[in-house]
Amino acid sequence: MLHQASPAVERLGLAPFTTGAEVLHGVAWLGRATMYPQPVGLAAAWDPDLLRRVGTQVGTELRAKQAADPAVSRNVWAPVVNPLRHPLWGRNEEGYSEDPHLTAELAAGYALGLRGDDPRLWRTVPTLKHFLAYNNETDRAVTSAQLRPRVLHEYELPAYRGPIEAGVVGAVMPSYNLVNGRPNHVARELLDLLRSWTHESVLVVSDAGAPTNLSRSERYHPDPVEAHAAALLAGVDSFTDNGPDPEPTLALVREALERGLITMADVDRAVARVLTVRVRSGEFDPDDPHAGITAEHLDLPEHRALARESAGRAVVVLRNREVLPLTPAGSVAVIGPLADRVLPDWYAGTPPYTVSLADAVRARWAAGPGGAPDVRVVDGSDRVALRSVGTGGYLRAGADRVLLADGSLAASAVPGEDVLWDVTDWGHGVLTLAGADTGLLLRAEGEQVLADATRPQGWVVGESWRGRRHDDDTWSFQHLGTGRWLRTEAYGGGVGATAASPAEAERFVRRVVRSGTAAAAAAAREADVVLCAVGNDPHLLGRETQDRPGLALPTPMAELWRTVQEANPAAVLVLVSSYPYALDTAARGAAAIVWTCHGGQEAGNGLLDVLLGEVEPSGRLPQTWWATEADAGDLLDYDILGAGTTYWYSEAEPLFAFGHGLTYSRIGYESLRVETGEAGVLARVTVTNTGDREATEVVQAYTDAPGHPVRFPRRLAAHARVHLAPGQRRTVDLPIPADRFAIWDTTRGAMVVLAADYRVLAGPSAADTPLSVRVELEGEVVIAHRLPLRAVDFDAHSGTRIEEATSVAGEVVTAPSGSGWLTFTAVDGLADAAVVTLARTASGPASVTLEQVADGAAHPFARAEVPAGLGRHELTEVPLEPVGSSGPPVARRTSGLRVVLTGPVRLAGIGARGRGTDHVAP
Repeated sequence: MLHQASPAVERLGLAPFTTGAEVLHGVAWLGRATMYPQPVGLAAAWDPDLLRRVGTQVGTELRAKQAADPAVSRNVWAPVVNPLRHPLWGRNEEGYSEDPHLTAELAAGYALGLRGDDPRLWRTVPTLKHFLAYNNETDRAVTSAQLRPRVLHEYELPAYRGPIEAGVVGAVMPSYNLVNGRPNHVARELLDLLRSWTHESVLVVSDAGAPTNLSRSERYHPDPVEAHAAALLAGVDSFTDNGPDPEPTLALVREALERGLITMADVDRAVARVLTVRVRSGEFDPDDPHAGITAEHLDLPEHRALARESAGRAVVVLRNREVLPLTPAGSVAVIGPLADRVLPDWYAGTPPYTVSLADAVRARWAAGPGGAPDVRVVDGSDRVALRSVGTGGYLRAGADRVLLADGSLAASAVPGEDVLWDVTDWGHGVLTLAGADTGLLLRAEGEQVLADATRPQGWVVGESWRGRRHDDDTWSFQHLGTGRWLRTEAYGGGVGATAASPAEAERFVRRVVRSGTAAAAAAAREADVVLCAVGNDPHLLGRETQDRPGLALPTPMAELWRTVQEANPAAVLVLVSSYPYALDTAARGAAAIVWTCHGGQEAGNGLLDVLLGEVEPSGRLPQTWWATEADAGDLLDYDILGAGTTYWYSEAEPLFAFGHGLTYSRIGYESLRVETGEAGVLARVTVTNTGDREATEVVQAYTDAPGHPVRFPRRLAAHARVHLAPGQRRTVDLPIPADRFAIWDTTRGAMVVLAADYRVLAGPSAADTPLSVRVELEGEVVIAHRLPLRAVDFDAHSGTRIEEATSVAGEVVTAPSGSGWLTFTAVDGLADAAVVTLARTASGPASVTLEQVADGAAHPFARAEVPAGLGRHELTEVPLEPVGSSGPPVARRTSGLRVVLTGPVRLAGIGARGRGTDHVAP
């Protein structure tokens, strides 16, 4: 029972059981199911109740699948609650928001829908993913996220804590990465903390292959037996590894038991948590309230209706210069690679149907003089013919869709549609090639190349290519999935992905039969209304295992838009993407800009509902759109406090701020009153619809504290969706939880509201808060650090890194380049500093020097030389020796302490005479 695939236990009446069904935004990988918008788009609704309703339908469809196939798990792996710290993360589409508290609210709504209203017997058992600090695909199994305590407790943990405390999830999946040097799958302290938030059982299920990573790619444990034992002891209960075969895992656990690394009590504890999930799901209960769900509860009319509603709610109007809403009359051009495509992502199901933007326009645009809607659809691709230099034949698909260039069509012949290819450039050199006569994509399956795919898909995408132009103006093509190049066989003219290098690849003469940008310009010039839909394919240039190569709208998309805009300045830029973009000047100058995610099966209808004003726009950005990539910060730097990143801390002016989104009316923010009491803070915001259309405003309140004793973020405090008729004024009550004024106080080791002057701000986005009220809160007084002092509780640092103290617990600070420092503000009892607890990373001279900060200068007063012979995890106390004589005497309380690390030292903490550093060492 410790493996994902548990066998039946007939003597106990237990059926086989498998953890994990994928239900990120609909049931995935199990055939036909309703496909809702991506989570980042659902989050644009800023509405936990919408997420609850979607979750209810998804949970129902999962149970319908399980009714048809009992092997389907009622334990579901969703929602993803990693805060969207950085927009270059390849899996951005899977999360909800840059803000952890908004993430927690939305995730709790979705999980409640999946779970159902019965607190005892659940419709499904949701699993939070991925714990913790996971926002990069680049080297994801070996990178270590640096989380100082404030960032851990203020930014990362709240997204998980909210759903767990709400009682709507029954499991958690650790992430592949490490945090502060320790893999999350053996992070006992973090998993214990997570479980402390509830009295209920929480199953911890590993991510796929992560147990093997512990001793292979991460090399954290010397062998897989110790790795599996460490994971079990840390709190992992179910191992997802080796596919459905449990034997490799169980053999390792049995050997760990034989070696005495674990006990049967450890096994029993994990098995009890697995069984608790099964009990909760109603597997053993004849009174299961969800037993009435049958295999027919799929694709119900109400599911289609909610898919359309949620697609409309995912639309965000970013800019509108009196262009929107549109009138569906006259001629219309729908242009771009996303004009007539509905693209699933890796965790999407198989929808029963799809409606693209072009489909919706064709169906709903008013008829023209000829009796039919005047709709022109141009995807912007170049149509080309590719003639083999070697055979003289055109590249084409044979009768069995296998690729040929056999010379049966003479080079002098005029190319017909069967030898023409529509080439879509998705940016960064990534291409897809579709047969002009069939629309089917070219793909490689091993060495064989066929033209039979409907879209890019698969764990290793088979349909993506890169072209290389040679000095003689011929072209060769590389399959990105395998790295192999197209080459024509010597006999028969078959074309396969067999060449190892460009030198061995077939060369083709490329004839452009139709220019995509020229066709787009012509269509835009002749149309009354132009919609230019550009963005990403969720399987290309950013997805699980692949971070985005850049933040800018890819050059081919930007150039297509520029061409369209020059031809028709009133064109609407429709961005369909899994993530934000930095836009160039042409895109920023669009008369109207609209963003939506990949919106599921009703994407086109939902988008057009808003463009036509049949549904009032109410979407708001769940994450910041930065003006430049530099503004977003370093993808691998998780210390948002130190780096000054995310909307919480960044001083950069965003392109479109967190929370931004327009209505088709005008909303005025008139007044803000704040009431404080024992229950907390209540913000009362008065807003007025001064326009002539109905509107739904998302009223947002934020907290900040410019004069706070420590750097305090501007963060979302409360929000509410408010419907306003034309001319209507409403006062909205926004209760603000106390934790929106709290910080993690490293001197106390707790979340604390410090006595300080705070502000409550209100407005339509994080960057537009016209109303502000000062709030003076009675809280805890600022206190100094005291000895013993944990190194990780520093207030500022340079050149240092947090790492694991031992393989099991604790943290130390190192200087990877050989030199670094930490600073602490006021420290009590500094004169008593007598010992440091430390270890080594390597041989060579190493030391820790303590400097008192006084009169604007740092004065050394004590030093410890690190003894030779210590191992990486051999922490030991070393006495401090006095140094220096020119500085002032060491004060009982100092305005600052600077700790300098030199050489391969690992510092855990600083202790006082007679008290040591026991509490800083594991």
